[in-house]
Amino acid sequence: MAAVQAAIGSSPITLVYVALAIFVAFVVRGFSGFGSSLIAVSALTIVLAPALVVPAVFALEVLASISLLPAVWQQIDWRSLRWVLAGCAIATPIGVLALAEVPVDLMRLAISALVVCAAMVLLAEQTVQRSPGPWTTFGVGCAVGVLNGASGMGGPPAVVFYFATVAASVGRATLIAFFVFTDLYALLLASSGGLLTTGVIVLAIYAAPFMLLGIWFGNKGFIRTNPKSLRKLVLWLLIGLGLAGVISAAVRA
Repeated sequence: MAAVQAAIGSSPITLVYVALAIFVAFVVRGFSGFGSSLIAVSALTIVLAPALVVPAVFALEVLASISLLPAVWQQIDWRSLRWVLAGCAIATPIGVLALAEVPVDLMRLAISALVVCAAMVLLAEQTVQRSPGPWTTFGVGCAVGVLNGASGMGGPPAVVFYFATVAASVGRATLIAFFVFTDLYALLLASSGGLLTTGVIVLAIYAAPFMLLGIWFGNKGFIRTNPKSLRKLVLWLLIGLGLAGVISAAVRA
């Protein structure tokens, strides 16, 4: 414990807070397939430096996705996922270029507001829509890539897309696979930028057991939830996260 405190410059109370925040964030991830990074980063940057928190959370996200992947492998919609990932890979550099032109907080505010509106529309629609064709799906991937590169918020639009076009369990499974690729990409970028410091690695190692425990509890909750309830709960979660994004961006803007 003393070694962890020294590496990340924290007190014992801070370490307890970190453990609880990580546990809660990954209960949400285990249940819904998304949401942990926004919760964890928002909670931990209150007490730790963002340069320490963000790469550590990327590492935990990759581990979480890999731990969930075997159980959902058969449910992943690979046909749509490959088009989304292709569009995302091509368009992310465009989003990075847009970052220099568009204020980040303004973009996050707009995206969060759109996500809230889309989730509310989906809540009113009880039937799952037919899956779109490859070019439409590729276009969604491009949009996700641009938004991710420009604001780091490509995830929520991807969540809206999958919970609008496929069954809830398939959407959750496909999002888990989607985040394996995007989080690993982000982690590699962080590594190439020299952000994987000793403090980041120590923080990730310390938080990993609490992440795995949260994943286990969240996954248990998912197994006990019927598909219609799952879809509603996930959409309400998306609305909550979107509203949190709106408030956060508005305060900083």
